[in-house]
Amino acid sequence: MDFKGKRIGFGLTGSHCTYDAVLPEIQKLVDAGADVRPVVSHTVKATNTRFGKGEDWVKKLEEVTGNKVIDSIVGAEPLGPKLPLDCMVIAPLTGNTMSKFANAMTESPVLMAAKATLRNLNPVVLGISTNDALGLNGVNLMRLMSTKNVYFIPFGQDAPDKKPNSMVARMELLQDTVIAAIEGRQIQPVIIEKFRDS
Repeated sequence: MDFKGKRIGFGLTGSHCTYDAVLPEIQKLVDAGADVRPVVSHTVKATNTRFGKGEDWVKKLEEVTGNKVIDSIVGAEPLGPKLPLDCMVIAPLTGNTMSKFANAMTESPVLMAAKATLRNLNPVVLGISTNDALGLNGVNLMRLMSTKNVYFIPFGQDAPDKKPNSMVARMELLQDTVIAAIEGRQIQPVIIEKFRDS
């Protein structure tokens, strides 16, 4: 697919350990010609962890995409009526944000961008990274899997011996998932072995 002329929203939420896997995938979209609009949750912007400082991640996102990060609900709202997206990606999607999205709670810039995209009947692609996908959040995962215009980057258990409820998307399949979603289909298989190629 030619991404030239495609406006892709890209939302990051607080799974800090996953950012290193996501940034190269954003670069691939940019290299393919997409106009990537980065959106971050409050946690991404304001939290410093052993994986890096929030302000440094914001700076990297702006450098890769060439666009200013959207970091407020007010800033994300125009992605519906005024600057519609061809596709909105949320990767990583934490269990916390997944539960809110599944229950129509729009309390962050990322969720506002997703809501704005669904309002326009355009696809939202989710790349999960959560320790409780097979626990309490299982009901929210299934609700989103059956929601029209919501698609998933294929995902699987990342550490079944130590974290049996945890599931993480294979972020290297992000671009293929976006292509399929824009065409109105879910890339298959969606539930896979997380590290089958390792």
